[in-house]
Amino acid sequence: MGSMSEVGFDTGPDSYRHWRLSIEPPVATLVLKVDEQGGLVPGYELKQNSYDLGVDIELHDAVQRLRFEHPEVRAVVITGGLERMFCAGANIRMLAQSSHPWKVNFCKFTNETRNEIEDACVHSGQTYLAALNGTAAGGGYEIALACERILLVDDNSSAVSLPEVSLLGVLPGTGGLTRVTDKRGVRKDLADVFATKPEGVRGKTALAWGLVDEVVPRARFDEIVRERALQAAARSSRPEGVEGIRLAPLRRSIVDGGLEYEFVSASMDREKRCATITVRGPSGGGGAWLLTMLRELDDVILRLRHNELETGTWLIKTEGDAAAVLACEGGGDWAAREIRLLAKRVFKRLDVTSRSLIALIEPGSCFAGLLLELALACDRQYMLEGAAIVVAEGNFGRYPMGNGLTRLESRFYGQVEQVEVVRGALGRSLESAEAEALGLVTVALDDIDWDDEIRLAVEERAALSPDALTGMEANHRFVGPETVESKVFGRLAAWQNWIFTRPNASGPDGALARYGTGQRAKFDRRRV
Repeated sequence: MGSMSEVGFDTGPDSYRHWRLSIEPPVATLVLKVDEQGGLVPGYELKQNSYDLGVDIELHDAVQRLRFEHPEVRAVVITGGLERMFCAGANIRMLAQSSHPWKVNFCKFTNETRNEIEDACVHSGQTYLAALNGTAAGGGYEIALACERILLVDDNSSAVSLPEVSLLGVLPGTGGLTRVTDKRGVRKDLADVFATKPEGVRGKTALAWGLVDEVVPRARFDEIVRERALQAAARSSRPEGVEGIRLAPLRRSIVDGGLEYEFVSASMDREKRCATITVRGPSGGGGAWLLTMLRELDDVILRLRHNELETGTWLIKTEGDAAAVLACEGGGDWAAREIRLLAKRVFKRLDVTSRSLIALIEPGSCFAGLLLELALACDRQYMLEGAAIVVAEGNFGRYPMGNGLTRLESRFYGQVEQVEVVRGALGRSLESAEAEALGLVTVALDDIDWDDEIRLAVEERAALSPDALTGMEANHRFVGPETVESKVFGRLAAWQNWIFTRPNASGPDGALARYGTGQRAKFDRRRV
């Protein structure tokens, strides 16, 4: 599974192979019934509702559609479609045969999808409930952990478990360790027992430890789940009597090996291991520009992340009218709110992408308001004389990073007064000298130096170790406090990525390779 050139993210409810979405307002139900033969690539069967990247691509799509297309949905129930089995987690055969990059990208995308569920609960008035109709193991329990409420059937056999450490020599890497303690408040000694108990915990013990919110007799399971969903729906802030927004298929074409959309393009220079991503502002009235552009940008990020592993530097550019961009940020209805929340999630996806990000701010750019967030998300910002940027109110809190800070607060961490100085320039067109003086760009350049400076920056980046760059960039981007989200992507993901390269897990005699063979893994017993 070394090649990932065909990974795409286009799907819809009519095309799902693994999920069944039904809507009975105010409740939607997502039933996981995985097609065993429906793996994204050959070489494994998805038994016992185990999943791979393709299953999560469908879940991601469903979460997005429920937010935009179904304002009438106020609660979402996730349950299993097999007898006495909710979900067995990530497919072990898939992990065992996967290349390291595939494993890492799979974990990152599944983490982002779990975060989307939590974001919908907190900000969109769509409460997710996990109705565990049977055992939830590993990544299956991690799906439940993303939900606001977990109900477990009490039948003396169904359990919740995180068996990765015991059976696979890896971690529950979709947030499991962090969410058990930091989100659900499970005492850390009990969490230690739980994470090393491969059979998991059942019924009343799971409830007492805080691993689930309710245990329900099988005879009343469907009734109680429906009751809890309706109770959650009654507390929702979702509007009534409004029409949803259809998420039409993206219009995308491949041009000279790059990607071309209506408002976004990505061109590749594989010799220099560099991609240029250009976002075009609205022409005329903003209309549906913002939603379409964000969906296209999200698709570009995902496709380059999964398919262009050696394209290590991304140059971020914009084209268009700054005033037109700023005019698209307004609106107080639910649709405008959902689009702004999508912008927050797309920018967060950029934050955790392991690529060097460089913003090129040139005359004709429209790095204003929400598009200024693109520049602020980058590791460096180069600004050409004659260009301008605009800081807007939304840059001060509308699009927080995973660490809970705005990108301005992260940029000027420990310099609260400088953030306020920047606020004093709100709404003004800031040309290169003033932008540099305010600390909003790395360097301002004239025409004479521009081409050489950009060339040198790209060549320098391409010459350095991608491993060291990934670690450096991730540390620099997430300054300040830790949150559940920053721990999942920083601490937990970093350890998992290291463990994935170790022979104890991924070697020929490691736990992933020997799982299910009847042979015990051979461990290097040295602790380092």
